[in-house]
Amino acid sequence: MTTSSPHVLVTGGAGYLGSVLTRRLLDRGFAVTVLDNFMYRQNSLMDCCAEESFRIVRGDCRDERILTDLLQDADIIIPLAALVGAPLCDRDRVGAYTVNFEAVQLLCKLSSPQQRIIFPVTNSGYGIGQPGVPCTEDSPLRPISLYGETKVKAERVVLDRGNAITLRLATVFGVSPRMRMDLLVNDFVWRAVHDRAVVVFEGHCKRNYIHIQDVVRTFLHAIDHFEQMNNRPYNVGLEDANLSKLELCREIQRLLPQFVSFEAQIGEDPDKRDYIVSNQRLLASGFTPEWSLERGIRELIKCYTIVKAGQYANV
Repeated sequence: MTTSSPHVLVTGGAGYLGSVLTRRLLDRGFAVTVLDNFMYRQNSLMDCCAEESFRIVRGDCRDERILTDLLQDADIIIPLAALVGAPLCDRDRVGAYTVNFEAVQLLCKLSSPQQRIIFPVTNSGYGIGQPGVPCTEDSPLRPISLYGETKVKAERVVLDRGNAITLRLATVFGVSPRMRMDLLVNDFVWRAVHDRAVVVFEGHCKRNYIHIQDVVRTFLHAIDHFEQMNNRPYNVGLEDANLSKLELCREIQRLLPQFVSFEAQIGEDPDKRDYIVSNQRLLASGFTPEWSLERGIRELIKCYTIVKAGQYANV
């Protein structure tokens, strides 16, 4: 990797996560190239256009010609481009497989062994865990959605390639220029602010959570500690935020007391993952999260005085 102004290639860099990460990379002095197809017609990178070290390419992450060209200058590769979430992947199953898996496989094939990859996946690959037993990076991967399956397969390809770090993200929450209101915490806070009520399906199901700013900080941490962390997966979540959906509602109610939640007696959530997660491997590498669930909820309450319903989602 070059010693001055390392060049980072970010696919999907105009998305929910990429819009925050790209800005932070530029602020840290990296040269950044973003490849994105702008499928949501977002303008989330407008503030980056004034930067001389920023390049933007409109295109498809599955296009070998484009990737071959962009990889020539890259020291670090961050493949964010993906169809994210079970509902979106079920709607476009071919796209889910070709974008979430085959495009990553192509990147691994085209890149040189010296180029470093930091690849986000999802801890939903754990599927349904054992009650009370935290999933570690050594726990079996048993995804129960097409989204989880494609990300698990892609992670295997990346780790087999080597010179790579994978980040198994908890359910992300928080504000981004390319906002997503369909993520669980973001959705529930929206309902608390505007509807003051939510009907919860599969209220007992647990999952882990992490703020988007801490996810971005994890990428920067991985860049700074790459040799120490190389060739391993890392769970990325809050140790004190392994919560069921009903427990999440109670956390929101602490800040918005008029919010009420009801558990549906009939019907079901198509996303049935249920697990708790240990993030000790990442913490042992020296990373410490800065954003609590409460701080993120306060941020979202302010955000929802600005945005309108239906503007921001993947489906």
